[in-house]
Amino acid sequence: MVKPARRRELAHRVKDKYCVSIRVACDVLSISATCYTYQARLSDDNDEIADWLLRLTTANKRWGFGLCFLFLRNIKGFKWNHKRVYRIYRELELNLRIKPRKRIKRNKPEALSVPSKINQVWSMDFMSDSLKDGRSLRTFNVIDDYNRECLAIDVDFSLPAQRVIRSLKQIIEWRGKPAAVRCDNGPEYISQELVNWATEEHINLLYIQPGKPTQNAYIERFNRTARQ
Repeated sequence: MVKPARRRELAHRVKDKYCVSIRVACDVLSISATCYTYQARLSDDNDEIADWLLRLTTANKRWGFGLCFLFLRNIKGFKWNHKRVYRIYRELELNLRIKPRKRIKRNKPEALSVPSKINQVWSMDFMSDSLKDGRSLRTFNVIDDYNRECLAIDVDFSLPAQRVIRSLKQIIEWRGKPAAVRCDNGPEYISQELVNWATEEHINLLYIQPGKPTQNAYIERFNRTARQ
């Protein structure tokens, strides 16, 4: 859609180039004679408004149009109309200067697969409960994804990363070493102590995505059975 100001400019060009009357030029461009003869008022202030907007947005990078306009109107005392100031604000493309936040890209793990033999992939997770006196307790559950065999259920009031490593060592003594262990992003599992131990033992830690417990479905299904 061509703006009236642009059509007024074209009408002046048509009149001068083809030597036609104002009425014909207005009919061709579909504008009125009033629009043809209109002269913008206070156009000299536009440069001042643009200068103020550029200075304010440069000094205050977090300010949007609202704060800029309130500063010019209430602090500086200018009587400019807000629609006029906003038009210049958009012409300067100041409304596009704030970049949107970049979403963190997380590595998407592979789909949950069924192991073909024992000790190929283990799954581990915590469960929480409380005693009658209000004290909370936790259980550390480990299963083999191949046959859903429960390998350990350790119960204590606190199960830090050292206890997790000790429990895994005890299972390895009689069961053998797994190729990988699937777990969530709990503080015990992402601790550097557990990561270093798994690296030394050549065990791959498979972390699921945050907030996606279905990616660790085998142990979650076992937790339901144990809870019931």
